[in-house]
Amino acid sequence: MGEDALSDAPTSTSSWDAADYARVGGFVPALGGAALDLLDPQPGEHILDVGCGDGSLTLKIKEAGADVVGIDNSLSMVAAAKAKGLDVRLMDAADLKFSEAFDAAFSNATLHWVLDKERAARAIWFALKNGGRFAGEMGGAGNLARLRETLDDVLVERGFGPPTYAANWYPTPEEFAAVYERAGFKDVDARLIDRPTELEHGVQAWVLVFRAGWLDRAGVPDDERQSIADAVAARVGSNLADYIRLRFIMRKPN
Repeated sequence: MGEDALSDAPTSTSSWDAADYARVGGFVPALGGAALDLLDPQPGEHILDVGCGDGSLTLKIKEAGADVVGIDNSLSMVAAAKAKGLDVRLMDAADLKFSEAFDAAFSNATLHWVLDKERAARAIWFALKNGGRFAGEMGGAGNLARLRETLDDVLVERGFGPPTYAANWYPTPEEFAAVYERAGFKDVDARLIDRPTELEHGVQAWVLVFRAGWLDRAGVPDDERQSIADAVAARVGSNLADYIRLRFIMRKPN
């Protein structure tokens, strides 16, 4: 959990509607190709996709010939992934329960939403076979700082106090490696990658879709959200999002 988080904060701060995500967030799996290349799924491997969302990248793992199982804690996302013919289960990344073990695990744009990071790291470790690898990508230190700070400023000005606990875990490579090494992983290679990204549907859509859970916890009524999103967009003045990703690969010892 983030250093500024309270002990009674939730373990995850995401809130998703699969249809909205498909309309606005398609760039997220589209930009996950490099992390998927790092995983390098092989035919016949048994692979776990942690936080699979609507299954866009899970499907690519399956098309590589692997036997893939996806998990996500959003019922809407699980339904969308199942509609693609994928084996996807409603499950939280910090509470994985499997009778089988996996040759590899993958995660794209998920772990920064999981505030119970120590538990998630240990859960993934237990899900892997000895010698198994874990590769993926998440938000890194400084990710979306300008957009997030502007949103919180607008919320405060309009009388909505942002939640007192952290919205996301955006670690440095050193912080990330420390968590996963404590869980038992070895050879953790984690790197920050600057990836400024044009938001095709604008800052407003980013606020309404990607920060829906944040707005929920700030107590923002539905009929005020568009106005807040418009104010954030006007203040930012650009549709270029300051994405910083943390890409990683590691292994569970034999």
